[in-house]
Amino acid sequence: MGKIADLRQSDVAGRVTPPGGTDALFWGSLFHGLDRDGSFLQLQVRQMIVSAIEDGRLPLGARMPSSRDLAAVLKVSRNTIVIAYEQLVDQNFLVARERSGYFVAGLPRHIGATTHEPSPAVRDDDRWASRFALRPTAYRNIVKPLDWQAYPYPFIFGQFDPSLFPTNDWRESARAALSVPEINNWARDMIDGDDPALIEQLQLQVLPRRGIRARSDEIMITIGAQHALYLIAKLFIGPTTRIGVEEPGYPDARNIFGLLTPNVVPLRIDGEGLMPDADFESCALAYVTASHQCPTAVVMPLARRHALLQAARSCGVILIEDDYDGELIPEEGELPPLMSLDRGSNVLYVGSLSKALAPGLRLGYVVAPAPVIRELRALRRLMLRHPPLNNQRVAALFIGLGHYRSHLARVGDVLLERARILDGLLPRYLRHCTWSRGAGSTHYWLSCRPGTDTVKLAELARAEGVVIEPGDVFSMNESASRHCFRLGFSSIRTERIEAGIERLGKVIARVA
Repeated sequence: MGKIADLRQSDVAGRVTPPGGTDALFWGSLFHGLDRDGSFLQLQVRQMIVSAIEDGRLPLGARMPSSRDLAAVLKVSRNTIVIAYEQLVDQNFLVARERSGYFVAGLPRHIGATTHEPSPAVRDDDRWASRFALRPTAYRNIVKPLDWQAYPYPFIFGQFDPSLFPTNDWRESARAALSVPEINNWARDMIDGDDPALIEQLQLQVLPRRGIRARSDEIMITIGAQHALYLIAKLFIGPTTRIGVEEPGYPDARNIFGLLTPNVVPLRIDGEGLMPDADFESCALAYVTASHQCPTAVVMPLARRHALLQAARSCGVILIEDDYDGELIPEEGELPPLMSLDRGSNVLYVGSLSKALAPGLRLGYVVAPAPVIRELRALRRLMLRHPPLNNQRVAALFIGLGHYRSHLARVGDVLLERARILDGLLPRYLRHCTWSRGAGSTHYWLSCRPGTDTVKLAELARAEGVVIEPGDVFSMNESASRHCFRLGFSSIRTERIEAGIERLGKVIARVA
């Protein structure tokens, strides 16, 4: 095609247009990528025209094809194009001239010259490296394919199955949040506050499910549970603070703490979870996943929970409880979180709405004594003031309308069915492995034969369309759990589980 500038021709008024205004090849290329089977075709057309105007492919004065002609070229309804054109006229991207058609309207000139020169061949990483106060990229993190949904068998944790998302209920809540009175509620700046409606719904419907009662001044909203962990760490951890983390444990928590102190202490776990031993008692803080230990999925028994709380009280250890996976599956054996048992105000509780709905929503919360929440709010204000209030109000309406409770019931039934299926399939297809999954957990922790490299195993499995999570990243000593991997089942369709496990079993048989 060549550059668009080479294709322009002038009309009698001196305006520029693409050739003939209806050149099928030109307009077909301009709308390349239009998803005719997707939803909101009119929005797609508008977005593509706006992008073409902004980047200069449709210059000032260019004549647009008639709605009939463009509809024919794109093989869409003429009404779709008419609505798109009219909206773009209202937005001043196009102008309509009687008996002449639609033309690209004027836009403000860009300040400064726009260049598309390639980046220098030699990167200046070394120059910047000397300026960094921190190097977060040096830490080992959980790595998942960004395109995991393109794989037929995604056994990954912490993602969602789009077929289970409550689309209609969420839309109803979002529409309600866009009424004029609601906009007046969430469009203002709350400084360091949160939507009182969401705080109230957490108090009424979410926290009581976990046995927790809290006042409004003991709750704060965060942008996901990880944001909560970072704020807590920043508030409590100094350069010499000793903080204990489960070994193996959640790498992102370990990395957050490691940014602030070198004294990150690995704490032993056994078949009952975190052990309240001498190493635990020597810490100022300890991070714990009692409901489902990350990554082994072990459920901490009630007696161990009481022993841990007693040791924390006696030694002055603050417990950071991450209840990341606490209420998704209604299964016998679920126990109350540490905070609901705590009588000494030693527990800082971190929860998430994102895990139950979709991780992209980024909605978490902290429950802690009022003085702690007060300081966390002041710290959060310096970082981002508060999470978006429109999202908070949608979530509040979603919970208040009863959708959250019904969604949990539906998702819980589906996930429990998947767990039962996997309970039967693992002994059949993964005979070379052992595994654990506590009641209510949405993942399994599997151990292969010693010497198995699950990083390599994961690569081979992806080639077969199966995605798993290697276990090396969960241990401070990566070789300690390199023969293990995590198998989640919240993101894979139920009907695909057996075929995926069968394929995984064949790959493991080749390398184990």
